Amino acid sequence: MKRWTLAVWLLMGAVAFAEGAPPGEGAGEAKPDINGTIMHHVADSHELEFDIPLNRGENPVLHLPYLRIPFKAGACPASNEEEASLAAGCLDISITKHVVMLFVAAGALLLVFFIFAHRDRKQLVPRGPAANILEMLVLFVRNEIAIPNIGEEDASKFTPYLLSAFFFILFVNLLGLFPWMSTATANLGVTCALALCTFVVTQIAGLGGGRAGSYFKHLATGGGPIWLSWMMLPIEIAGLFTKPFALMMRLFANMLAGHIVIFSLLGLIFAMNHVAVAAVAVPFAMAIYFLEIFVAFLQAYVFTLLSAVFIGLGIANARHDHAHAQAGHEDVKGIADAQTPLKPAH
Repeated sequence: MKRWTLAVWLLMGAVAFAEGAPPGEGAGEAKPDINGTIMHHVADSHELEFDIPLNRGENPVLHLPYLRIPFKAGACPASNEEEASLAAGCLDISITKHVVMLFVAAGALLLVFFIFAHRDRKQLVPRGPAANILEMLVLFVRNEIAIPNIGEEDASKFTPYLLSAFFFILFVNLLGLFPWMSTATANLGVTCALALCTFVVTQIAGLGGGRAGSYFKHLATGGGPIWLSWMMLPIEIAGLFTKPFALMMRLFANMLAGHIVIFSLLGLIFAMNHVAVAAVAVPFAMAIYFLEIFVAFLQAYVFTLLSAVFIGLGIANARHDHAHAQAGHEDVKGIADAQTPLKPAH
């Protein structure tokens, strides 16, 4: 029944796509702007448009508020149609479509855990399928991601962040598969902010536990001799930023590509201007749609896994140099004690 429902939604989406696009050349008019329609669906905007299947009129549109903070007089443009520039002294914190999706995903996440999370301390075994699924996912993140990559000693400190990242990205990814919704993780700004969160946590992990000196020493030498610091320091600094850059681009590209493929397959119906193409395009679009459900879970897992790996590397590098420093100190102390003459016994 669910599959038939999804099939109907996709077919209705194809019809809505056709209604929103102008007719082909056979009617003596311009070709449909398929590229523009695809970008309109995946790009961020200051409007929420509710596509109604088989609607021949205009779709309802919710205009979102513009919020701009000028740091100096006249920094923000008078018209909202003009782009605000931070370099000019105007901070744009307007509510956009993807920001709304982030709020909706966060609200849905809190609601799901508030309703279905097991909170009975007297009964340790959760009851109900929803509570068991949530516990299974939480234990999976802790036992299969946090502990193997960070270590049992420090895993408990960073498991809450990893759980927050996993579930939030998962809900945002899945939200884009519902009608009228959009995938906020297909926005480079959103994935950049998520990657920066991992970057900050990684640096905190490396600097924690009294390992600040060892952390900066490893940053300067990369674990090698001190005379190689002139070469290793630029490499290590570049490595600090390539990790979050990889997180940002991987999540962004994977989530954006899937939606573009779905709309491109549906767009073939209107590019070829023949209804028979729908017999091939719609089943293929359905297959990609089901694949996107798997990708939503996979990308949340990959982001969380790589975050745990980077946090574990930050801790391990600082701890390794700290252990070497402690060992060197003990060796020097041992040599000094061995060279100290023994006092004669009385």
